[in-house]
Amino acid sequence: MSSRILTRQVSAGNAPRSLTVGVCARQGRRDAIRSLRLLRGVNTVVRTVCVFLCILMLHGAALVSDAAAADRGQSKAVSERAAERREMVENQFHGLGRTTITDKAVLDSMLRVPRHLFVPTKFGALAYQDSPVPIGYGQTISQPYIVALMTQALEVKPGMKVLEIGTGSGYQAAVLAEITDRVFTIEIIRPLYQSASERLKNLGLNEVKTRLGDGYYGWKEYAPFDKIIVTAAALHVPPPLFEQLKPGGKMVIPVGGQFETQRLLVVKKEDSGRRTSETLTLVRFVPLLRGDPRD
Repeated sequence: MSSRILTRQVSAGNAPRSLTVGVCARQGRRDAIRSLRLLRGVNTVVRTVCVFLCILMLHGAALVSDAAAADRGQSKAVSERAAERREMVENQFHGLGRTTITDKAVLDSMLRVPRHLFVPTKFGALAYQDSPVPIGYGQTISQPYIVALMTQALEVKPGMKVLEIGTGSGYQAAVLAEITDRVFTIEIIRPLYQSASERLKNLGLNEVKTRLGDGYYGWKEYAPFDKIIVTAAALHVPPPLFEQLKPGGKMVIPVGGQFETQRLLVVKKEDSGRRTSETLTLVRFVPLLRGDPRD
């Protein structure tokens, strides 16, 4: 059963998962109560064992009921502002000077992920605007089009292992996690790391692995990666990241100084290990931070 953000319906027949789980919980309670009523007249040992089993049944039913409530909460979060997400996808992902976003997996993911939950509450009204949004600590969540463009350029397929450098609020990781269940993300700013990790878990994206640290060096423990995405501008392509890329793999990374023109590069690692790159577009990103984690 998928743990990704719940707009999907895992069903018995066509019933939503939350409805199906709720029915199972009620049935479990009824079975346990019925069993308790049948215990009258049974000897003490048997009755004790049966009471214990009935308690387990009631406890299980309660856990299932809690799961149904959690699912309803997630479904509500996803359904909120769905019209704004659709307008965002339909109006911002094409046009003069822009590469049209045509990858269905990317479009579907951007429609599902509730972007407004990844921006500070005071900037909630800006969540679906065609612009980056501040998230604190000198960082931003990229504008929707750039998130879609970078994700499309990666060409992620289900089952691929993807490393993200610069978790930020967790939005890019959530978009990737709707496509593949093997997402790894590193953040150097401790408060952002903590809040993003909690946010992703609250949305049911438990498969996303988060780490606090310097993303320049990648995550060697889980290397090699099929794809790598860097969401802050580096002065050059970090050698450790290229090393951790699989032969035939691809990296999308903005390169350039903070006060100069930055290029969004698509870097490929050929089977021979040779590196090739092409410029996708000109961009403006915050700089890639280095060193020890920051508070």
